[in-house]
Amino acid sequence: MISRDDLKQMVMLAHMSDEMLDQMIPITEMNQFDAKDYVFRQGDLADRFYFLVKGKVLLEKRISPEIAISLSSIKPDFSFGWSALLDDENYTMDAVCAEPSQVLSYRAAKLKALSENDHSFGYIMSQRLLRVIKKRYNTVTEQFIKAIRHHPDLGSLL
Repeated sequence: MISRDDLKQMVMLAHMSDEMLDQMIPITEMNQFDAKDYVFRQGDLADRFYFLVKGKVLLEKRISPEIAISLSSIKPDFSFGWSALLDDENYTMDAVCAEPSQVLSYRAAKLKALSENDHSFGYIMSQRLLRVIKKRYNTVTEQFIKAIRHHPDLGSLL
């Protein structure tokens, strides 16, 4: 069984009160995945939000049936699948395990209900989620700029 201390290890939950974390314990589900297992696929209904406990998960964008680009690597204690916290969304990437992984999952509807019932919980979740989105946006932007700088035709224009 998951404890409050287990949840406190998750970066996104570090600012939650003990009472808030106690509300999350009964809705926490533990999942085990093998290497190369998909947690979710691009286009799937985004109905769960995740925290990686052990292992490594890659977020990949499929650009053709044969080619996927790894855009991010999720480390233990970090979250992924944030599309689930938005309304009527689908996952925009694949989440694939690079090694055997242990993952906490939350049904989106249950997290949204907690947020509606406790606005402080919802505020902290939304602020922490915005930090995750901002960090990933900045990382992708930097990767894009680096690719342009190293492009043989475009780099000379900079």
